[in-house]
Amino acid sequence: MPYLSYGDLEVYQLAHRLAVEVHEATMELPKFEMFEEGSQLHRSSKSVCGNIAEGFGRRKYKNEFVRFLVYALASCDETRAHLDLLFGTGSLARADLYKQFTDAYDELGRKLQRFLRPVERCHMTRITL
Repeated sequence: MPYLSYGDLEVYQLAHRLAVEVHEATMELPKFEMFEEGSQLHRSSKSVCGNIAEGFGRRKYKNEFVRFLVYALASCDETRAHLDLLFGTGSLARADLYKQFTDAYDELGRKLQRFLRPVERCHMTRITL
């Protein structure tokens, strides 16, 4: 059965949930980090969702679909890097939250890579992954 909307994609659902959770968690960051690393973290986590949605909207064109899925994967990696920096500098002091997010973004990255493979290999307008 083909997906009708980007919202039907497991990778989008996971990315969206994580972006909301990251947004909520960063409200606890020190004020000075909210305008620097916290802001970057917000943008990169939301970019994962946006790129999945935009790529899905362009799925008729294989190269466009692949390009935006690669952007989503890159934003996922960027989000992971911002989490590492916040934890490394002590601004994200909760080790349990850091581990929860890094594990989840690692999982999302793996799922995005698995989703990307068949799109690259055998592009179809009707996605049946």
